[in-house]
Amino acid sequence: MFIWIYAFFAGGIIWVALVIMEQYKKRTNSTKQKLLIDYSVYELSTSEKIGALFVAAVILFAIGFIFYKNLANAALLSLLCFRFLGVRRKQLLAKRKSELNDQFKQALFSLSSSLSAGRSVENSFYETVQDLQMLYANPRTYIIIEFNVIVQKLRNGDNIENALNQFSDRANVEDIRNFAEVFTICKRSGGNLIEVIRRTAAMIGEKIEIQQDIALLISQKKFESRILSIAPVVIVALLSFSSPDYMLPLYHGANGWIIMSCSLAVLFGCYAFTNKIMDIRV
Repeated sequence: MFIWIYAFFAGGIIWVALVIMEQYKKRTNSTKQKLLIDYSVYELSTSEKIGALFVAAVILFAIGFIFYKNLANAALLSLLCFRFLGVRRKQLLAKRKSELNDQFKQALFSLSSSLSAGRSVENSFYETVQDLQMLYANPRTYIIIEFNVIVQKLRNGDNIENALNQFSDRANVEDIRNFAEVFTICKRSGGNLIEVIRRTAAMIGEKIEIQQDIALLISQKKFESRILSIAPVVIVALLSFSSPDYMLPLYHGANGWIIMSCSLAVLFGCYAFTNKIMDIRV
C-alpha cells in the first residue's frame, strides 16, 4: 500500500513540475508558434508524454499484478506503456484533422457568402478571416491561423492558387485537397467559383453529419466492447482475491504463467481487433 501511495505522490509531483515547465516554455518561445503547422505530424508535448505514460503504466501495472501476483512481472508489463505513445499520438492527430476539417467547412460558408455579395476572391478571403475571428474566440484556432497565412501571402504578391495548394499539402485532408484542386482548375478556366465553393461546403457538411451519425450509432457498441474487455480482468481479480486457493495453480509454476500470458495476449488482441472494426471512415 505504501508503494502505491509513494508512486502516485511522486508521479503527481513530476506531473505538476513538467506542466509548469511546459507552460513556461510556451511563453518564452511564443515566436515558435508562428511556424506553419504540418498536420501530418503531431509532436507530443512533455506533459502529454508524461500523462500518457503515467496512465498507461498504472493500468498495465495493475493488470500485470492481477494476472501474475508478482511485482517484477507487473513492472515488466508496465513497460509496454511506451507503445501507447504512438497510439496517443495517432488519436490526437486524428482529432486535430477532424477539428480542422470542421472549421474549414465554416470558412467555406463565410467565403461563399462574401463571393455572393460581389466581392473579389482576394477580398473575400480578407472578409472570411474577420468572420472566423468573430466565430472562434481563440486566435490560435487552426483555420484562423491558416487563413491569416493565406491572406499574408496574398499581400506579399503570391497568387491564391499557390497559397491554397500549400495549405492543402500541409493539411493532408481529403476534403481540403479536393477543394484546392477544384478551386485552382475553376479559377484558371473561369468557372463559377461561387457555386463550386457552395457545393463543396455542402458536401463537407453532409460528410461530417454522416460521420457523426455513424459515431452515434456505434457508440453503444463501443461501450459494450470496453465492458467486455474489462470484464475478464475484473473476474480474474475477484477470483484471485476472494478465492486465492482456487487460483493458486495459475500463480505458481511455468504452466500457470504461460496460461496467464496467453490469456493476456488474447485479451490485448481482442481489444485491438474491436478498435479496428469500430474505426469506420467515410
